[in-house]
Amino acid sequence: MTFTIGAALLALGLFAAMLILQELGRRFALRRARRDPEGARAGAGVVDAAIFALLGLLIAFTFSGAASRFDERRKLIVDEANAIGTAYLRIDLLPAVAQGEMRENFRRYLDARLAAYRALPDREAANADLARATRLQQEIWTKAVAATTGSPTAVLVLPALNQMIDIASTRTMARQAHPPAIIFVLLCGLALLGALLAGDAMAAAKKRDWVHMAAYAFAVAGAVYVILDLEFPRLGFIRVDSFDAVLVELRASMK
Repeated sequence: MTFTIGAALLALGLFAAMLILQELGRRFALRRARRDPEGARAGAGVVDAAIFALLGLLIAFTFSGAASRFDERRKLIVDEANAIGTAYLRIDLLPAVAQGEMRENFRRYLDARLAAYRALPDREAANADLARATRLQQEIWTKAVAATTGSPTAVLVLPALNQMIDIASTRTMARQAHPPAIIFVLLCGLALLGALLAGDAMAAAKKRDWVHMAAYAFAVAGAVYVILDLEFPRLGFIRVDSFDAVLVELRASMK
């Protein structure tokens, strides 16, 4: 099952569960009203306000965090392209005999980096390409150190390579940066609890208001789906793949 299908099924399940809980909340409220017509809703408004405020706060918190991480991942792609491009240009400072092999290693390195992210969601293939890129990093670094030993060009070449290696590690960790799973469990739990309370509050109406019931369920389930899509921008509909174009263009320029 792909991530897109899994996330869609989760959102649809949450939507259906919220509709059911709204109906249950309405029925519970009607039964309670028959037993205690005057005190059926006593103090309920305070509880409802607290639950819905917490739900709104959690949605805002998770959405803002997901959007921030999405923007950061796009920025890191550009940063990596700049770092690799700078390091590649500084190959010109190496002795002529070392330049050809170093440029070939750079081309293979960038190919491995691009292949790793194109392979997702196949984690095994992506990890294999990342491991190949790491080996090439070490090879590039070793050859650069050997070529610049005792040369003043070391202060220009080695820091650029170090930046290139650092940004690769940063991107790997950024791909794994997500909120704890308990945050999403709590979000779904509050959404379901809110649906139950919403049904309870709508029990005063003589007829079911299906429009408002469906709108509430759709809005919350849709927000949860978008948050998940933003959190995993290589797997769903919201993607950062278009920013890989800057790396593809860089690779094309490596003649």
